[in-house]
Amino acid sequence: MTTTAPNTALPADAGDTQGTEQPAYAPEHKARLAFIQLHPDFYQAMVGLERANAKHLDPTLYELIKIRASQINHCAFCVDMHSKEALAAGETTQRIIQLSAWQEARHFYTERELAALALTEAVTVLTDGFVPDEVYAEAARHFDETELAHVIGAITTINAWNRIAVTTRMVPGHHKPRAAQR
Repeated sequence: MTTTAPNTALPADAGDTQGTEQPAYAPEHKARLAFIQLHPDFYQAMVGLERANAKHLDPTLYELIKIRASQINHCAFCVDMHSKEALAAGETTQRIIQLSAWQEARHFYTERELAALALTEAVTVLTDGFVPDEVYAEAARHFDETELAHVIGAITTINAWNRIAVTTRMVPGHHKPRAAQR
């Protein structure tokens, strides 16, 4: 099992607290299982899927898809990771903040992005047991078949990652964007 030291300090982005009393944050939970270390073959296969999905998608759109699916699945680890990656790829803070309410904040997104977000929700939730024809048709109107296949692959892959992270209680807050690691 992976262990993480309790979070006794403010989150890194809590803002300027100089001269004010700092609130006591809840302790950081521990991960249940070090899945990636215990199943490296699966991890490498998933990384391969990520590389394959990213080939025909704009990096910011790719991250918006991942953030939205992660929000729906309540995956704090992935919301944290992909919000940071989106910012590093040039996405704006405001568009990331509005993503959880994108249907009411449509003016922040292009028609192409809206189609991808609607498809992300339909594939992620599947409450009616299928993806509605109108949602698929709208996505197909904005993406050629190769791009659409990559969007569907991205949605499917992030949903798999979400299920791993939520099940094993991966700890959010520690991810450093790839651009910052170079």
